Amino acid sequence: MESESLNAPGSEAPAELTFYLPHRKAFNGAEVTSHTLHNLYTLRGAKVRDALRWSGYIDESIELFGEAEVYLASHHWPIWGNERILRFLEVQRDTYKYLHDQTVRLFNQGLTPGEIAETLEMPDSLQQDFHNRGYYGTVRHNARAIYQNYLGWYDGNPANLDPLPPVEAGRRYVALAGGGDALLETARAAFDDADYRWAAELLNHLVFAAPSNRAAKDLLAATYDQLGYQAESGPWRDVYLSAALELREGPPEVGLNVAMMEDVLRQTPVRRFFDSMAVRLDGPAADGVALSVKFVFTDLGESHLLRIANSVLHHRPSGPEAVSDATLSITHDMFISMLTGQAGLTDLLLSDQVELEGSKLDLLKFFSLLDRPEGRFNIVTP
Repeated sequence: MESESLNAPGSEAPAELTFYLPHRKAFNGAEVTSHTLHNLYTLRGAKVRDALRWSGYIDESIELFGEAEVYLASHHWPIWGNERILRFLEVQRDTYKYLHDQTVRLFNQGLTPGEIAETLEMPDSLQQDFHNRGYYGTVRHNARAIYQNYLGWYDGNPANLDPLPPVEAGRRYVALAGGGDALLETARAAFDDADYRWAAELLNHLVFAAPSNRAAKDLLAATYDQLGYQAESGPWRDVYLSAALELREGPPEVGLNVAMMEDVLRQTPVRRFFDSMAVRLDGPAADGVALSVKFVFTDLGESHLLRIANSVLHHRPSGPEAVSDATLSITHDMFISMLTGQAGLTDLLLSDQVELEGSKLDLLKFFSLLDRPEGRFNIVTP
């Protein structure tokens, strides 16, 4: 079956591919085009996507596959008819281009991310189509993403270069307001006036300054409820309502269960796990520590040498001649069990799938320096 592809890396994902079936006149736009405004920055956290490249790929697909009579994609519903497909693609293309160009125009005039988000609006011609509404991504946070992609987090105002952390700033704002009761009264008036953004800003300071203040947490939760109900974007609504839940009930009791990803982990190259270990190294605790551990995977035919020095963990493939303080010969299955928490250090040292050479104390020291994230933490409370 004949097909034509358009490689679109750096748009919705680092690796993205669209394709066209000429005999069916069917174009698959993958996740480059959707029936909603997409995220140039995801609120869950990810690298910023390039709006200009995104728009360019859509334009290229119009040039290459402009005779399409059927449009389909990884998400949402298909479109039939050449005229409707071209209209859809052109509006999507121009949306990302407009967001890009106007954000750059405004920051070249000196506007900061918050000011651009407050100022930028899509023109009427790009607001008439259902697929272009902000049910997912939004103009406001996408504009901030474009700013970040070019200029980073710093907006040029020195007051924002090294601000006080939330708890300390909260205490000082509460004192400036005349105390917690006075600030709460002002915030309640803002809430009653439906000035929810201002109420949230005030109450956020009070909650970080006095996390045991139940009245402040309840009013902030109610404020986030209202902001969530008003949000057109589904992710924005999720953010607000999740914050309200934490204020009322606290953070989740159970974090991410890594064991649920066991099948995925089995397909992940071993070197990626060592990348993960490197970012879990407790730098302050590793200050002054110099040691090395070699992992020999008996069923994979791979060896990797890990070294800690200058509070940094480096790793590289190694041969049998590589010298280390401790050498752990281990099966891939046991390694996965260790990573997912199904096997602890005692299991590791007693298992017939593991053989240790060298210093047991150095091996224990190595593992003691690695954080084990719980996958649960406060977000809107200190």
